[in-house]
Amino acid sequence: MTREPMTAGQAERVSGLLKALADPVRLQLLSLVASHEGGEACVCDLTEAFDLSQPTISHHLKVLHQSGLLERSKRGVWVYYKAQADVLDSLGKLISSAGA
Repeated sequence: MTREPMTAGQAERVSGLLKALADPVRLQLLSLVASHEGGEACVCDLTEAFDLSQPTISHHLKVLHQSGLLERSKRGVWVYYKAQADVLDSLGKLISSAGA
């Protein structure tokens, strides 16, 4: 960001990630998934951390998945989420370069 201006496409992509993370519940969910043992968490492991309904938690997880921050896989009746490490790494580098 400080070396050269972002393209319109880059700005669109990054703004989508930042919009997804702008909600405190989604930010906390991403942190819970990323820090979970093995870097993957079942939706059943995440609902206990919030005073929210399971459909609300699922909605927030869907937003994080659609933004590219989480990947998901279904196993039986449960859905497991894993943080997209490369996306988080790129976002972290972008943010840290902004302060440089």
